[in-house]
Amino acid sequence: MKQLFLASLLGSTIAMCTAAMAADTDLKTLEAAAKAEGAVNSVGMPDDWANWKGTWDDLAKLYGLKHIDTDMSSAQEIAKFAAEKDNASADIGDVGAAFGPIAVKQGVVQPYKPSTWEQVPAWAKDKDGNWALAYTGTIAFIVNKKLLHGSEVPTKWADLKTGKYKVSIGDVSTAAQAANGVLAAALANGGDEKNVQPALLMFADIAKQGRLSMANPTIATMEKGEVEVGVVWDFNGLSYKAKMANPDDYVVLIPSDGSVISGYTTIINKYAKHPNAAKLAREYIFSDAGQINLAKGNARPIRAEHLKLPEEVQAKLLPNEQYKGVTPIKDADAWEKTSKALPQKWQEEVIINMQ
Repeated sequence: MKQLFLASLLGSTIAMCTAAMAADTDLKTLEAAAKAEGAVNSVGMPDDWANWKGTWDDLAKLYGLKHIDTDMSSAQEIAKFAAEKDNASADIGDVGAAFGPIAVKQGVVQPYKPSTWEQVPAWAKDKDGNWALAYTGTIAFIVNKKLLHGSEVPTKWADLKTGKYKVSIGDVSTAAQAANGVLAAALANGGDEKNVQPALLMFADIAKQGRLSMANPTIATMEKGEVEVGVVWDFNGLSYKAKMANPDDYVVLIPSDGSVISGYTTIINKYAKHPNAAKLAREYIFSDAGQINLAKGNARPIRAEHLKLPEEVQAKLLPNEQYKGVTPIKDADAWEKTSKALPQKWQEEVIINMQ
């Protein structure tokens, strides 16, 4: 039985009930405590994102946990935890990498280190267990070839400047996917975590041409034909394509002139009504089965080097050679500051140019 020592898991300032503290002692105790709670409520972890459905179905089958999700952005999840406090309706959420440290600073999370903790790279986790990336995402394009108005399929950011199609990136003020899309464009145009001005200039030019779409690139908007070229995480693009009536109409690719690889982390609500179920959910997400579930949703598992993915699952991912120009976030502190300032800059420098 693998012991999970409380000292490495619980901050001394977090007041928790005796039952919840005991639940961290070992996995069987945690499982029993989670079963007794009987439910786990999530935010920002909908069925069609990175195949969360597979994990919720497994947790229901194995432990009898009922589940509901309310989809929302990373910023909204943290705000919800902070606003509801002891009236918490959410136990666990999934946020972009930059939002993990923000949640810790706001004091709305509690730690839990899964038993596979040592196999999570140091860059992808908080040393105290408050957050850890379960899967990575790389910014990609999803292109509806039928809507290109005679333009060639864009294969790099530079192509977006000259095409006739509309570009959809989503809500930069709230969504980690959209913010990382801006960073990816900046990296491809000589910028970095401290300087996203090259991307702002590019999107401002696209907006002036009347080609910046306000449609959020989702399954719903794509099915309606509202997205011509979408800027999305690779796993979302692949998942959306697979669910379209005519998948062959769509191309998903990593822009060849540069992109950013980041990821998403679960955060466990400090005020969770079902804290043990939330911890068990994280435990399962980092297990082999949970990691394969994410890969089935086209996401690259954080423990990929320690996994043997089934061939049919490996086939769902993009070829490795497309990731040659991909850059991880090297200065997390700088990116945190930049991403906080980004919504206002986007409004003042890009949206103002919308036609």
